[in-house]
Amino acid sequence: MTPPRPKPSARRPRRPAEATPPASGGGPIELLPLAAGPARHPAIGLGLWGLGRWTPEDEARTKATIARAVERGIRWFDTAEVYGAGRSERLLGDVLARAAGATPPFYVATKVSWEHLRPAQIRAALVNSLERLGRTSVDEYLIHAPDSRVPLAETMPALEALWKEGRIGALGVSNFGVEELEEAERHLGEARIVVNQVRYNLFDRDEAEPVREYCRRRGILLEAYSPLARGVLAGRYLDGRPAAAEVRRRLVRLFDAERLPEVLDRARALRALAAEAELPLAAVALHWLRGRGAAPVVGASRPEQVDDLLAAWAAQPTAAVLDRADAIARGDRA
Repeated sequence: MTPPRPKPSARRPRRPAEATPPASGGGPIELLPLAAGPARHPAIGLGLWGLGRWTPEDEARTKATIARAVERGIRWFDTAEVYGAGRSERLLGDVLARAAGATPPFYVATKVSWEHLRPAQIRAALVNSLERLGRTSVDEYLIHAPDSRVPLAETMPALEALWKEGRIGALGVSNFGVEELEEAERHLGEARIVVNQVRYNLFDRDEAEPVREYCRRRGILLEAYSPLARGVLAGRYLDGRPAAAEVRRRLVRLFDAERLPEVLDRARALRALAAEAELPLAAVALHWLRGRGAAPVVGASRPEQVDDLLAAWAAQPTAAVLDRADAIARGDRA
């Protein structure tokens, strides 16, 4: 007989809230039900991959950005043990500790590296992440990416054991295709995979579209990273500013020399569509994802970018605008 799961940590209370309090200048952030458990998943969150280059000045700006997000009502924060070799988790933990008692409570997600998927490694990785975050449990724990050298038959039961201990509120994966999702689910008993985080935006759909229907049928929430295509869908690089080398490297499919001119041309057409509708371009990109059942996790490197993000989230495009945006992004100008 499986022992009952421990109650969630007092630092992570559960409340039957449906939305975060309204942020200044915008509406509330919807809380989405998950397929298992009482937790509610915010519909938009802040991803901490791109925050900080780990100098004292950068870390101070990172903390200020997280603090602004807390102040403005963002509750979902997404990090990973590999982000800054743990620095991202530590900075997040420092800021959230100073905002303890926020209502609704924070929804903190972190990830175990693809290099740590053996059972003993997973437990050690989670313990280290929790120590850096200053928490006794994490709301969501994801496999950052699969590793073909480590069978999921080893990894999933180890994660489920930590879930049964109450150290993990929900199990998730990232960058998993349908076959990997099916294999992972085969090796779980009571626990369920409730999220799959994939790269997903108007221009970059290769990872998400093949799994979207599967996830819908299984009640798995799609979390969309890079929802603004590293700034292209917020209007960056559309007026001649070149992308940084790091950005080109990370988004090689967009910034490939042969594809880039067409991507930027379509992005300018999307910007014109948004301007005609009196909307920020980012609003079109974010709500296109929302309409497909995905929850975007957006990067920001400065406090004012948090304000821009929430202004875009508060602006609601019509269905006709979103349909036209989809057509433009696919290259249909008719």
